[in-house]
Amino acid sequence: MSARKDSTKRIDPATKYTYRVTWSEEDAEYVGLCAEFPSLSHLDVDRQAALRGIEALVADVVADMKRKREKLPEPLAARKYSGEFKVRVPEALHRSLVIEAAEQNVSMNRLVSMKLAQS
Repeated sequence: MSARKDSTKRIDPATKYTYRVTWSEEDAEYVGLCAEFPSLSHLDVDRQAALRGIEALVADVVADMKRKREKLPEPLAARKYSGEFKVRVPEALHRSLVIEAAEQNVSMNRLVSMKLAQS
């Protein structure tokens, strides 16, 4: 095993989670969020402090879960994705997409992929 892989094992699991900070108009503060722990948040008037706050909160929760031998959520970045998912749409939209794909001489899959990439 390489030295890089060995050092990766020692990284605190809480640092591998997906964090973001957004503005909360309702609270008039920044809110720090963690995708793997959707029930947690941290408010602060400072953007960086909101990020540090949610990271600290998640670290505390992870430590508590470890003490209790609870299963930790898998980080989104560590998950494997197939690149495939199914979506149900109304018949009229399906028909419209089929027509648009035919007019552009592309497959439905390609058309929808292009539309999603533009979002």
